[in-house]
Amino acid sequence: MTVDKALFRFAGIMILLSLALAEIFSPWWLLLTAFVGLNLLQASFTGICPAAFVLKKLGVRPGTAFE
Repeated sequence: MTVDKALFRFAGIMILLSLALAEIFSPWWLLLTAFVGLNLLQASFTGICPAAFVLKKLGVRPGTAFE
């Protein structure tokens, strides 16, 4: 698995988790969804993603988007 695929999976899990938490507990959990979306948007412009740095440190194989 590459950093790119792992990052997309992580973002998808975080979005689905925040939606479930918002439905069960509080709509304030939707702020997590907004944060993930904004982070993906800024990463598409800058090429810098904190989660990609963490995944690289954990030994996940580099991909093409976040070198």
